[in-house]
This record gives sequence, structure tokens and C-alpha cells, in this order.
Amino acid sequence: MMHYTGTIWRPPYEASSLLLEVTAGCTHHRCKFCTLYADLPFQFRMSPLEDIEADLKEAQKMYHAFFGRKASRTFLTGANPFVLKYDRLMEIAGLVHRYFPGMETIGSFARVTDITLKTDEELAALHGAGYDGLTIGIETADDEALRFMDKGYLSADILEQCGRLDRAGIRYSFFYLTGISGAGRGEDGARVTAAVCNKLHPALIGVNMLTIYPEAKLYGEIRQGNWREESEKEKYREVRALVEGLEIPTEFAAFGASNAFQLHGVLPEDKKKLRAFLGDVIKNVSEDELRRYRERVHHL
Repeated sequence: MMHYTGTIWRPPYEASSLLLEVTAGCTHHRCKFCTLYADLPFQFRMSPLEDIEADLKEAQKMYHAFFGRKASRTFLTGANPFVLKYDRLMEIAGLVHRYFPGMETIGSFARVTDITLKTDEELAALHGAGYDGLTIGIETADDEALRFMDKGYLSADILEQCGRLDRAGIRYSFFYLTGISGAGRGEDGARVTAAVCNKLHPALIGVNMLTIYPEAKLYGEIRQGNWREESEKEKYREVRALVEGLEIPTEFAAFGASNAFQLHGVLPEDKKKLRAFLGDVIKNVSEDELRRYRERVHHL
């Protein structure tokens, strides 16, 4: 059996990837809205190389026996495996390519701060070893929200570090968290985020809707009157503002369970279609209906 710890989270578009655990938990573990790794008895753990190799051996047998196809992509699991040191990531890449010689790319979740730990030369070498297609939960470029939520970086860091990925040739996608700026500020947060994204080259911008659970630190902030949640209608106006502000060619999607309505398009070609769809939701779907959906999202 392969070594998996707790709930395994992956982006929707990594459904066909080989999921390989190299870390568990999150090095930061302070974001006020996050409860994704609450089921772990520790904050962060690196997998031993012997476990990683054993899992690759097991996966090699499974792919040969059951899938009838070669694996072309590996997704390293954990909240931010890209935090691992350069040498460790290269060791992992070496093992992946040893057991799957046809493996084309290796991706993972990453924090903006993980990129700072690598030199430009190391990023280029990691790209050469197959690292490509990182998923980065920037959440927003609204500095006030980033500070309040304790994300550990600001919009200037997003620009600097993702610009370094662009120069290294490492593709990446962004997760945007609708509602993170709070009541009355969502559309402004979306506009400043679009302005930052327009200076970068994300392959995809994926939208998730903030869903607040009692075990989150943010729930306590709300109870103390320190923060107010956006209405569900506000969240859709915020997503529309984000679409309207984006000027770069990129995929735009809302696939996750946090979204009452799924959408997908390619910008700039589908901007009019996306705006019309969002406008229809805002106009024709009631706040009560949207709120009922939010309350049924028991876990992301």
C-alpha cells in the first residue's frame, strides 16, 4: 500500500496525475480561513526517501497491471512540497524518472514563499528536471486581506517570485479565494488582484469561494466583530470584477465544490460569455438559495 497521510488534496485538473506523497501538512499553517489539514496530528512532515521510493515501486506495478498506460505526470501531495530544498526536490525527480522513464512533468502545490528558497539557477535546473505546472494559492493581491489572514506574503512578493518562475520557464496556476477581502471590499480586492495577474503569466486562474468553518481562526474573528463575511451575491460580483479586470491570455475556471456554479473559459476570448453567465447568476439566483448551498458544503 502507498503511504498517504490524512485527506489528500489536489486540484481538479490533477485528476489523472500520479499522486505521490512527499510531504504532509503545511509549513505555514497560520491562514485564518484554512482547515484543510486540521485532521493531522502534526503541522508538517517530510516523507522519508525510502517511503517515496517504495510508493513509486508500488505505483509502477499498479500502472502496469491495471491502467494499461504510462504515467505522464506526477503531482506531489501536501500543502506545499515545493518548500523542500533544491537537493531534495532533485532527488525526488531522480526517483520519479527512474521508475517512470516516460514521466514528462512533476507538479505540486506551492506557497509564494517557497520560491524564495531557490536561486534562479536552481529554479531553471528544477524545470530541466521536470518540475512544471505548480499550483499557487495566492488567494488575493489585496494586501490588507493578506495581512489580516496571516498569509505570510504580500502582493509585491507574488509579483517578484512568480516573475522568477516565468523567467525559469516553470508554468503555474493561481487559486483565487473569493470573499477573502470581506464584506464591502470584494470587488476592490478582485481589481487589485487582476492588476497583479496582468503582470504575470498564470496558465490558469481558478476561483474558489470562501467557506468558513467553526474550527477556523476566522470564525473566531467574526464572533469577536473583527471581520464581516461577504454575502453570496457579493462573491459573484467579485468574480465578475476579476474577469472584467483580467487582460492576459489565461484559462479561467471555477471547478471546486465551494462554487455553487461551475464555469470555465479562456480569456480573452470568453470574457463576454463569462460575464454574461455571472450576471445571470447575480440577477436570477436568490441570496437564500446561494446561502443554502454554502451551508451544505460540509468540507472542501
